[in-house]
Amino acid sequence: MELIKNWSNLYIEAGCDEVGRGCLSGPVVAAAVILDDDFKQNLVNDSKKLTFKTRMELDHYIKDNVKSYAIAELPPSFIDEHNILNASIHAMHRALDKLSITPELILVDGNKFHPYNYIPHQCIIKGDSKVLSIAAASILAKNYRDKLMIQLHEEHPEYGWDTNFGYATKKHQEALIKYGPTVHHRQSFRLKYD
Repeated sequence: MELIKNWSNLYIEAGCDEVGRGCLSGPVVAAAVILDDDFKQNLVNDSKKLTFKTRMELDHYIKDNVKSYAIAELPPSFIDEHNILNASIHAMHRALDKLSITPELILVDGNKFHPYNYIPHQCIIKGDSKVLSIAAASILAKNYRDKLMIQLHEEHPEYGWDTNFGYATKKHQEALIKYGPTVHHRQSFRLKYD
């Protein structure tokens, strides 16, 4: 299915998505993307449907062929203090803050978002598999977060973050039981290690 390029031809649209909500460790990361008028890339889709290799190849194409993009992250301590939903929305707001162009309409993956700077927004369930700018944002956010988790794996290889990227795999849960949590773990999540 071909993704929708423009929700409305009347506005400068920014697609927004976040990744890392369901992880036990690492930050929540959000990206915002404003597509160029002639942006064409048939491979862009929901980041969860793409291989690691394809996502990484698309990363460069997206960054080189959009009007503006921005990425923001919030650490586990922020997630613990504000909860994952608020942290996810705040990360999207931060990504929007960093865009070099102010959007006139914000398209958000999912069904929850807090108003941002009086700019209208539209929540779209499964937006990352329906709208091109949201799909592009999902790819940038996921690539950024995956690379970060691979770097954190160097510090703590026992948790397998180079392959599970902080999600609750069996290996990750077994490492929590054996070694306990790190500063990169979300203390507010139900970590089963005792």
